[in-house]
Amino acid sequence: MDDDAAVIAIRVKFIFPAELVPEPIVATLVRDFAVVPNVRRAAVEAESGWMVLEVSGEAADIDRALAWASARGVDVELLGDVVES
Repeated sequence: MDDDAAVIAIRVKFIFPAELVPEPIVATLVRDFAVVPNVRRAAVEAESGWMVLEVSGEAADIDRALAWASARGVDVELLGDVVES
């Protein structure tokens, strides 16, 4: 991460079709992109799954990570910025 770039956090929902359930999508986000996902809620079955994540990092890195997930076939729903209290 660039020292001058602001770190942000957003909430997203990933919805997985059956063929992506066994794929290490979240692990790939950590390994290949400069983002930190925090799983807040999830339900994963053999035929489908969903996760609500807080994803933090630089805005450009988050955009790249979410674009990659979407290109893989994950339905990505933006839920908004994370507000810390």
